[in-house]
Amino acid sequence: MYIRKGPGPRIVTLPDGTQMTRADLPPVGTTRWVARRKEAVVRGVQSGLIPREEALARYELTDEEFDGWERAMTSYGTDGLKTTLLQQYR
Repeated sequence: MYIRKGPGPRIVTLPDGTQMTRADLPPVGTTRWVARRKEAVVRGVQSGLIPREEALARYELTDEEFDGWERAMTSYGTDGLKTTLLQQYR
């Protein structure tokens, strides 16, 4: 098996003790964003697995959109990323 060496670490340990790799990130070109996928991108950026600029380009996100995800996750956890609960958390 061939593993391409890219920039940054291959695996990171999150604050809760779980490990995350680039394989845990959503596929490139994702258009349907559920809370679990949003959380994976935010955690990947916060842990240094993927640079913020690369995440924005890879998933075609705006700065405002990503900042909103980050704020919601910081304030309310994964539940804050659910669009069905938007009225409760904002």
